[in-house]
Amino acid sequence: MERTSKLVLPSALSLQRYVTSMPMLALLLITLLATVGENLHTRVLVYGAYVWEDYTHLRYISELQSPTCTVLEGEALTQTINREMIRREKAAANDPLADVFGSDFNRDDVRRSIVSQNELCIAHHALYKRVKSQDSWQIRAYVAGEVILSHLVTTVTSNRRLILSLILLFCAAAATLKREHISLRAPSTQREELMSSLSQVLTNSILTLSAVIYRQQEYANAASGMQINNLFMHDIFVVGFLFLTITALYHLFNPKEFAEKGSWLRSFLAVPLYSYMTINAFISFSGNGFYHGILVYMNVMLDAAVVFLNVGLYVWVGLLLARSSLPQKIFDLIRVWQLPPKWLCLVMLAITSPPTAYTGASAVLIMAAGPAIYRELRRAGTSEPLTLGTIAIAGSMGTTLRPCLLVLIIAYLNSSVTSDEVYYAGLHALWISLVIFALFVWIMGGKTDPNHKITPIREAVPASFKAMIPLIPYVLIFGAVLLFWYVVMGKGMDEFSAPAILPIGMLLVLAYERIIAKEPDPDPNPETGKLSAKTTQAVVRASDESAPLIGAVIMLITLSMSSGGVIERSGILELLPQDLGAIWLSLTLLMGMLVILGMFMDPFGAIMLVNASLFPWAMHCGIDPVHFWIVALMAFEVGYLTPPVALNHLITRQVVGPPIEWESLHGSFWQRYYYIIFPIIVMGVSLMAVAYLPLMFPALFSGLLTGIN
Repeated sequence: MERTSKLVLPSALSLQRYVTSMPMLALLLITLLATVGENLHTRVLVYGAYVWEDYTHLRYISELQSPTCTVLEGEALTQTINREMIRREKAAANDPLADVFGSDFNRDDVRRSIVSQNELCIAHHALYKRVKSQDSWQIRAYVAGEVILSHLVTTVTSNRRLILSLILLFCAAAATLKREHISLRAPSTQREELMSSLSQVLTNSILTLSAVIYRQQEYANAASGMQINNLFMHDIFVVGFLFLTITALYHLFNPKEFAEKGSWLRSFLAVPLYSYMTINAFISFSGNGFYHGILVYMNVMLDAAVVFLNVGLYVWVGLLLARSSLPQKIFDLIRVWQLPPKWLCLVMLAITSPPTAYTGASAVLIMAAGPAIYRELRRAGTSEPLTLGTIAIAGSMGTTLRPCLLVLIIAYLNSSVTSDEVYYAGLHALWISLVIFALFVWIMGGKTDPNHKITPIREAVPASFKAMIPLIPYVLIFGAVLLFWYVVMGKGMDEFSAPAILPIGMLLVLAYERIIAKEPDPDPNPETGKLSAKTTQAVVRASDESAPLIGAVIMLITLSMSSGGVIERSGILELLPQDLGAIWLSLTLLMGMLVILGMFMDPFGAIMLVNASLFPWAMHCGIDPVHFWIVALMAFEVGYLTPPVALNHLITRQVVGPPIEWESLHGSFWQRYYYIIFPIIVMGVSLMAVAYLPLMFPALFSGLLTGIN
């Protein structure tokens, strides 16, 4: 049979994916350019100064002009000195106040001044000749490239607020269009769909109104002569939130069809979390006539745009990781040992903690690796409740490690601690948490199959080396990126370079898998049901999937800051007792408040509230600053696992589905809610250990206190 070549046009859904993902991909690449460009430009300047001694002047060689001063030599210099002496004497003789202030001048000082000026003129002429002698097409080409790079980087970095605003609005629009805002329950009935759409219409209308009022106020201030920067951004927010309102209205009149009507009471669970925060903040602010308060607190986030832009990059990295085979190959290495389910859960937590830190947010790791972790644990015989609980814990276990963004924000806002101190203490908090998890999973993790046998070492070691072979290309890729960064950029990977290194590394990994290894996407394309083997499709799919997640996360961060503003302006925190008498009582009260904040607020927003209100009170009570922030981060982790919100469980259910086993649906209360209770117990005890052990044994647990030992 003769083969015929056909032009295959993309489906409407595929075309929509490209249309919606391309702007997102462009914004992420611009953000990546800003991160890479600053370091690259610095290194270009250093390299230029290393090759050309006078590179500082060579940068402006096209504008360099000959010195206007005249070099004096021999008799000319002597005459100039004499003329200056005569001029000074005449000036003193004609000065009517000479008798009052004195008319003497030091002849040696005059001579030294003129000689010094002449030497400076000689140096200027010598520099001019030396710089002109180095003029060549090579230096002009290098300078032209460096100047272009400088202008490009400056343009991007000076517009970080604009880029973050566009990412916020574009991704929020993607989350709204795809109905992927985070809620306690995804709409599954007619009334839940109606309540979700109504709440979003109301929420986006409030945001539009707040943006309009804020815009009018700022334009009025500008008209009165006040200096207002970036006025045009108010127009962007008005248009952006208006588009979100129109989109929500479209969903209201074109709802998804469901067979069941459902309950009105349960329908409130389908309201997005950011809607609750927006409505609550607007009601509170409106009571004081502060109608534009939400936008004011949104600007607080924009002030730290350099940090929050990295949230988008980390989310993108997580979704790029999900499109690769790297997680599965790591699990293949672990599978060789045939570990019992309890041990495997502990190993999973240990190996997923660094990725949690590098993705910067719990939702990202669960979205990227949650399904693979679920399949691996279930394959090993782990019970469904323990599997779901372990995945939820894994989403927050590494938030105290380098280079987590939460710690960077703490160090950015608070001068009492450094990021190195908090990261060092966070490493101690991690091993304490892992030890406590090991104890509890051994006691409460269910019965172990007595017939289960771990692979003997003599068999496991050779099999492990064999399983490591597929990982070698990945090690080489990231090793090459790190080596390039160290040699060219002059630094290794840390919390500042990671947002640039990781996306570059993951893009190279996808290129290797699709082009060289010919490995397809690990998950079928939802449009065609087929496995894609193209790099561009993997990147586009990751960008498309990251857009609504970034929108949902950043909207939560933004509105959490507004919720923090509500709490701060309410005066509730001022009612805290100024002296509880014992640091134990103060720390216990703080833990309770921090956990409650973590239950209802995103950590990024909660940190800003805590820094402004609770941190000064903690210092007044004598709590160590590093110890305080580690306790705060651990408390937020507990809050992420605790109802009524329990964000980690919401994301886990979104990516792996709800519990389906008989004991999870029809068992006792303990069996039905084990996957929620067990993580709370583990992380709650870990929180108390991190909080109290340094007070009980300060020498033994000094790593959780100020100072790196």
